[in-house]
Amino acid sequence: MKKIGIILAGCGVYDGSEIQETVLTLLAVERRNAQAVCFAPDASQADVVNHLKSQPEGAGRNALAESARIVRGEIKPLAQAKAEELDALIIPGGFGVAKNLCDFAAKGKDCTVLPELEALIKAMYAAKKPMGFACIAPVIAAKVLGKEGITLTIGSEQSETAAAIRAMGAQTKARNADQTWADTAHKIVSTPAYMEAKSITPVYLGIETMTHEVIALIG
Repeated sequence: MKKIGIILAGCGVYDGSEIQETVLTLLAVERRNAQAVCFAPDASQADVVNHLKSQPEGAGRNALAESARIVRGEIKPLAQAKAEELDALIIPGGFGVAKNLCDFAAKGKDCTVLPELEALIKAMYAAKKPMGFACIAPVIAAKVLGKEGITLTIGSEQSETAAAIRAMGAQTKARNADQTWADTAHKIVSTPAYMEAKSITPVYLGIETMTHEVIALIG
């Protein structure tokens, strides 16, 4: 059974991983008869947001412990993720991706990616293993692999985020929420998800297709 690494960043759209995108990714992986192996950084979140009021709260939370809420405790520290033990990698979206897996939310194109995640992505790329990035997660791909000439989508090409992706060396393609862009030459697939979507159905269609395309690219 193929093993698909899923990288999470907490629990909740405003400060962690987007829950619907994550669950749809897990479902899509299982529907392809593959195994999801989940990881998250064992570190404090950049912030905590009250999702009912859309306001920050003072209490700190651990990204690994919060991510465990989504996957029923079946998760490991990101530091334990090894490219040689995985067949592919997928990162769902959520603002926690731009806050906890990197600092794009604060620094834009001048961001840095968590060292262990950057090393994992580079190792997967060197091994020619496919990767998928949903919603805001393509900014991480752009930062780590932009110089490789990869092409990504986050939806509109007119947004500040798309401009930042291009500034980091990657190219962008416009796609709707229910679509993907498959850069087959570099084995990287992306989908806009809630960067464009107004409801869950197009997110489901985009993530289902992205996951199928990622798994199809496994050698």
